[in-house]
Amino acid sequence: MQQGVEMMQPIEDRISSVIQRLSGDISFHVTEGEGRAFVVASVKSSADAREAASLSYTQIAEVLSERGMAVVHERIFGSLSMEDDVMSARRQALTSFGISPENPVTYVEGRPPWGEGLAGIIIHAVKKDDVWTVMDSRVPCGRGWRLNGVTHLVLENIQAFNRRTPDHTSKLLQARLMLERAERLLRENGASYKDVVRTWFYLSDILNWYAGFNKVRNEKYGEFGIMPGPGDSNLLLPASTGIQGETTSGAACAMDLIAVLNSENCTRKLSNPSQLDAFRYGSAFARASVVRNGSTELIEVSGTAAIDEHGVSLYLGDIRAQIDCTFDKVQTLLAQEGAGLQDICAATVFVKKPEFAEIFNEMAAAHGLDDFPCVCVVADVCREELLFEMDAEAVIRK
Repeated sequence: MQQGVEMMQPIEDRISSVIQRLSGDISFHVTEGEGRAFVVASVKSSADAREAASLSYTQIAEVLSERGMAVVHERIFGSLSMEDDVMSARRQALTSFGISPENPVTYVEGRPPWGEGLAGIIIHAVKKDDVWTVMDSRVPCGRGWRLNGVTHLVLENIQAFNRRTPDHTSKLLQARLMLERAERLLRENGASYKDVVRTWFYLSDILNWYAGFNKVRNEKYGEFGIMPGPGDSNLLLPASTGIQGETTSGAACAMDLIAVLNSENCTRKLSNPSQLDAFRYGSAFARASVVRNGSTELIEVSGTAAIDEHGVSLYLGDIRAQIDCTFDKVQTLLAQEGAGLQDICAATVFVKKPEFAEIFNEMAAAHGLDDFPCVCVVADVCREELLFEMDAEAVIRK
């Protein structure tokens, strides 16, 4: 596969964006501004997984080396059957640029629309002057960094037990222990769950126990002191995605999170005027979180689907209407910060059926998002009738 021609695309005077074609099978996006970058490698067709990973990680390593950056959050979406091939190619590419492959990484089953293979990679990187690795019993489990004097933590692939010693206790107990482990790691690193601005939950067989997971999360968040009470307008809940996702350990659930220490003056949580706050119908998360750092804002958009202002699912059985509705909901949310869909620098798109991926691509182009920086995977959403969900990260200059 031959590398395509690089194109520089300034987005007004905000954030610089680079779009490349790494052959016809892979699109490669780099969005950067004020000491941070988001890199998205999106595989578009049934390329060989190892070759696609090698090409993607070679380009990722070049970006990191040229910009003097270190990875602080790394997610890989692909078939579990391809994990060994993808991780081997990752190790070889990073090592060839003198970058340690031992940093924490989340590999989750995000099945590509064609079945087996690599769907894509999402990287968050920052200037490496002040970055460190978070450890749990000598196992890397996250990264910490300081940007413009603000301390951030990411925890990755947090499960109830060490990934090397899977346990088959009940799903609900695993969820409880997973959250308790995350809270312990935060406290060991000078933070608490009150500092968490964003979570991602990957749940095995989500449709059969999402209600139980929500009950456990609500209970733990109450213990952590962030669950809103009746009529409480002080929103402390993080933005979040909860989606189907298997891991090679066989765990019932795994999670990533971002925390910002002493965040009162630089973070806030958003509601969406066109959707009911999710905690009102039992799902404990905010619609988005905003992190102000220097002259930029990072907007973390929760997993969003076609749900109305009463918490009711819309457009049953109509994938086009659900996609269009989701775009509108995300646009309405971003507009509160003077942003739009074009400001999204990394997104994950979840479709219930493989054939919906092409429909999404058509509709994204119709919204002016021909080169949308997303990874598209096939997965169940939290409700049987929901056919589509999207989460996103956007960076804007204020």
